[in-house]
Amino acid sequence: MRTVIATALALLLLFFLVPMVLFSVPGGEGQEEAPLPTATLPIDRTVTTPGAGTDGAVLIRVQDADGRISSLTMADYLWRVVAAEMPASFETEALKAQAVTARTYTLYQMSIGADPAHPDADMCTDPGCCQAYIEPEDAAANWGDQAPAYTAKIAQAVSSTDGQAVLYDGAPIDAVFFSSAAGRTLDAVEVWGGSVPYLASVESPEGDEVPGYRSTVEVPLDEFRDLFLAQHPEADLSGPAEGWFQDLVPSSSGGVDTVEVGGVAVTGAALRSLLGLRSATFTVAVQGEALVFSVTGYGHGVGMSQYGANAMAREGATYLDILTHYYTGVTVAPYVPG
Repeated sequence: MRTVIATALALLLLFFLVPMVLFSVPGGEGQEEAPLPTATLPIDRTVTTPGAGTDGAVLIRVQDADGRISSLTMADYLWRVVAAEMPASFETEALKAQAVTARTYTLYQMSIGADPAHPDADMCTDPGCCQAYIEPEDAAANWGDQAPAYTAKIAQAVSSTDGQAVLYDGAPIDAVFFSSAAGRTLDAVEVWGGSVPYLASVESPEGDEVPGYRSTVEVPLDEFRDLFLAQHPEADLSGPAEGWFQDLVPSSSGGVDTVEVGGVAVTGAALRSLLGLRSATFTVAVQGEALVFSVTGYGHGVGMSQYGANAMAREGATYLDILTHYYTGVTVAPYVPG
């Protein structure tokens, strides 16, 4: 019996003491700590840890075309907007400028309260109301073989400007943007009738490299007469068409600020909307039984020109150069929504 007890005690001692000999205690005096595990990530991926005030910490409620509302981080929302609003082939600094303008525009819209078009959402996917928007799988289908590179490029444009906004007097601006200008952007007062200090007319360097930079729209005389008189029945379009347009006042970009049509003063922006012209920078001529509008540029013309931003980036401008050029008297800085 004693032999059995002694054998058991010996086994217990071996059970408890051997591990103490074989295994070191982390951090113990004179002991080396075990090496930490290492890992690598694909070179086209970046890990971002969201913190206070970063895009990852801001949630955006987005209403789609079917009325469904989803909640996305600002980072995820901006990727979808930038991918929809600007060609991914553009210069990186132009894409970064687009990311900051889209973030700023979103923050501004959130600051002024709910839009009646989507009262339960901060933004919608209708570019006529808010900003253009595309899901990643749809963007990838459009990009084809370039999808991996373009996906990473836009993600980098968003993450590298994390939380930054265009500010005037410390608040996000109404950071409107458009496709291409005819040498200059327009002052806000020329398009919307109200002066905005940071939306002044500035030079814009894009040109004929822009697809559709110059376009022509032909409108039959009878069709134009019907369209215009439906909105302005007091106009006199009874005489020869050569006399319909009088007293044209040019805009700051050389387009049409105002013009009298059949004796009624209208803005170039109003004619653009009525006829579906690409911009309000146009000339008009009578050719046979039609009016021919020769148009330059695309968009309302106020704020940042996207093709102008790309042209500036090609010449070495940074996104900060681009933003402070197109928006007058602003700063670009991190902004935490209240």
